[in-house]
Amino acid sequence: MTDYYFPKGMRPSTLEERLTFYTEEFALDKVAKWFMERKDKIRFAVIIGRHTRIYPREYAKDFSTTIIIDEYEDLNDVKKQIIDFLPEGVYYDRNVYNNKEEVVGQELAFDLDPENITCPIHGSLKDKMQRNQGLSFCELEFQMIKDQTVSLYEYLEGLFSKLKIVYSGRGFHIHVFDDDAYQLKFKDREAIAKDVKAKGFPIDAWVTTGDMRLIRLPYSLNGLVSRIVVPLSKPEMKYFDPTEDPRCIPEFAKRSVLH
Repeated sequence: MTDYYFPKGMRPSTLEERLTFYTEEFALDKVAKWFMERKDKIRFAVIIGRHTRIYPREYAKDFSTTIIIDEYEDLNDVKKQIIDFLPEGVYYDRNVYNNKEEVVGQELAFDLDPENITCPIHGSLKDKMQRNQGLSFCELEFQMIKDQTVSLYEYLEGLFSKLKIVYSGRGFHIHVFDDDAYQLKFKDREAIAKDVKAKGFPIDAWVTTGDMRLIRLPYSLNGLVSRIVVPLSKPEMKYFDPTEDPRCIPEFAKRSVLH
């Protein structure tokens, strides 16, 4: 695995730790609440070990593949399939489908990751990529992307009314649940992405435009850094610290944090 650097206490999860989390901690009731307003059947996805290169031996050929989970009975069945794959990351499809499997809308989202920050210590994303550390980030980069997330949230409050922030394990996502936002065309999403970037926010534009339809599943485990993906309110962002906040630290990692 690439020698990434992360804030204190963050590290890749082992297969045994992933198993423990999804068996004992994965909050299906909270996942169900997240999708409460969605009437269509959600499509999920897993990436087993693309970045960590930690994966079950039987999935060695597919460790870097995005595997779609669209055949399941209920969320308990989805959980069973996740436990089978023991992935480093779990995602869901932001597209909304009708009964004919046609896309009839997409949840609008903004993805802000700390590696996109130009750090006075570690340099730009290009610098990090040249060192094969493109997913790495430090405490300073995290604080800067947290501040940007709050500023972007406040800007988006002038455009939309139903917004939620999610800590993704490394950075943050802002989800938009306004009905009219689901119906935005590609050119409209592209215009929004360009406008936001022009204002200085380092978002991953392909998420906002819809080129990337998958987004990390709230309450799942980000296995690259051993942190739980958790929704946060804007006031909670001020003091949020993923190196210490128990809401985002799985039980297997709390022991090392406390000692």
